[in-house]
Amino acid sequence: MTSGGTSGAPRPDERRAEIAESLGEVRGRIAAACAAAGRDPAELTLIAVTKTFPASDVRLLAGLGLTEVGENRDQEARPKAAECADLPLTWHFVGRLQTNKARAVASYADVVHSVDRSRLVTALSDAAARSGRTLRCLVQVSLDEAEHRGGAAPAEVPALADAIAAAEGLELGGLMAVAPLGADPLPAFERLAAVAARLRRNHPDARIVSAGMSGDLEQAIACGATHLRIGTALLGGRRAIVR
Repeated sequence: MTSGGTSGAPRPDERRAEIAESLGEVRGRIAAACAAAGRDPAELTLIAVTKTFPASDVRLLAGLGLTEVGENRDQEARPKAAECADLPLTWHFVGRLQTNKARAVASYADVVHSVDRSRLVTALSDAAARSGRTLRCLVQVSLDEAEHRGGAAPAEVPALADAIAAAEGLELGGLMAVAPLGADPLPAFERLAAVAARLRRNHPDARIVSAGMSGDLEQAIACGATHLRIGTALLGGRRAIVR
């Protein structure tokens, strides 16, 4: 999708109807998965991952009542957050984060899902303290040992969680994970649920389990996910932003 009125872009009313239909379908899937798992849909937080989509889509989502917004890259997220600063949004940074981007991300993100090493804890704490903000942080857990996707090994989670909980300007929220590519996500999400249960023994308030995307939200809900990161099922395939 493009912004700026190019001939290929749908009109705002058409795009709103398209997103509203997709949102209804996603909420229907969530309701069905919760019914199958014996859970209340109110336990789930739906995050719209808007990477590659324009700020106008964020505004349409907010108008439809969806105000939790996820972004993967600071270069795109920062201007989009600034453009939507008048909206009551919660911004989730869900992509891999370099330490040299911590200060920038801390200026607008409310929740950082991808904390996977101690250096990043230190960088985010310093950035939060400088900006006078409190960042909720999740430990990203690797479920497939694919280092390029980020994530700490399950054995590393307790120390990272302790570091976040003790750091100035940070609040430990829980865990995040991405299911392994090309494999049944259910066993991976079951492993994540076990890691989350162990975490709550020492940090009972760290109850967030961020897991589940467009293709595997049902399995994530079955394994106790509290936050779903949904992009394609809400907004369609990735499209270039033209400003």
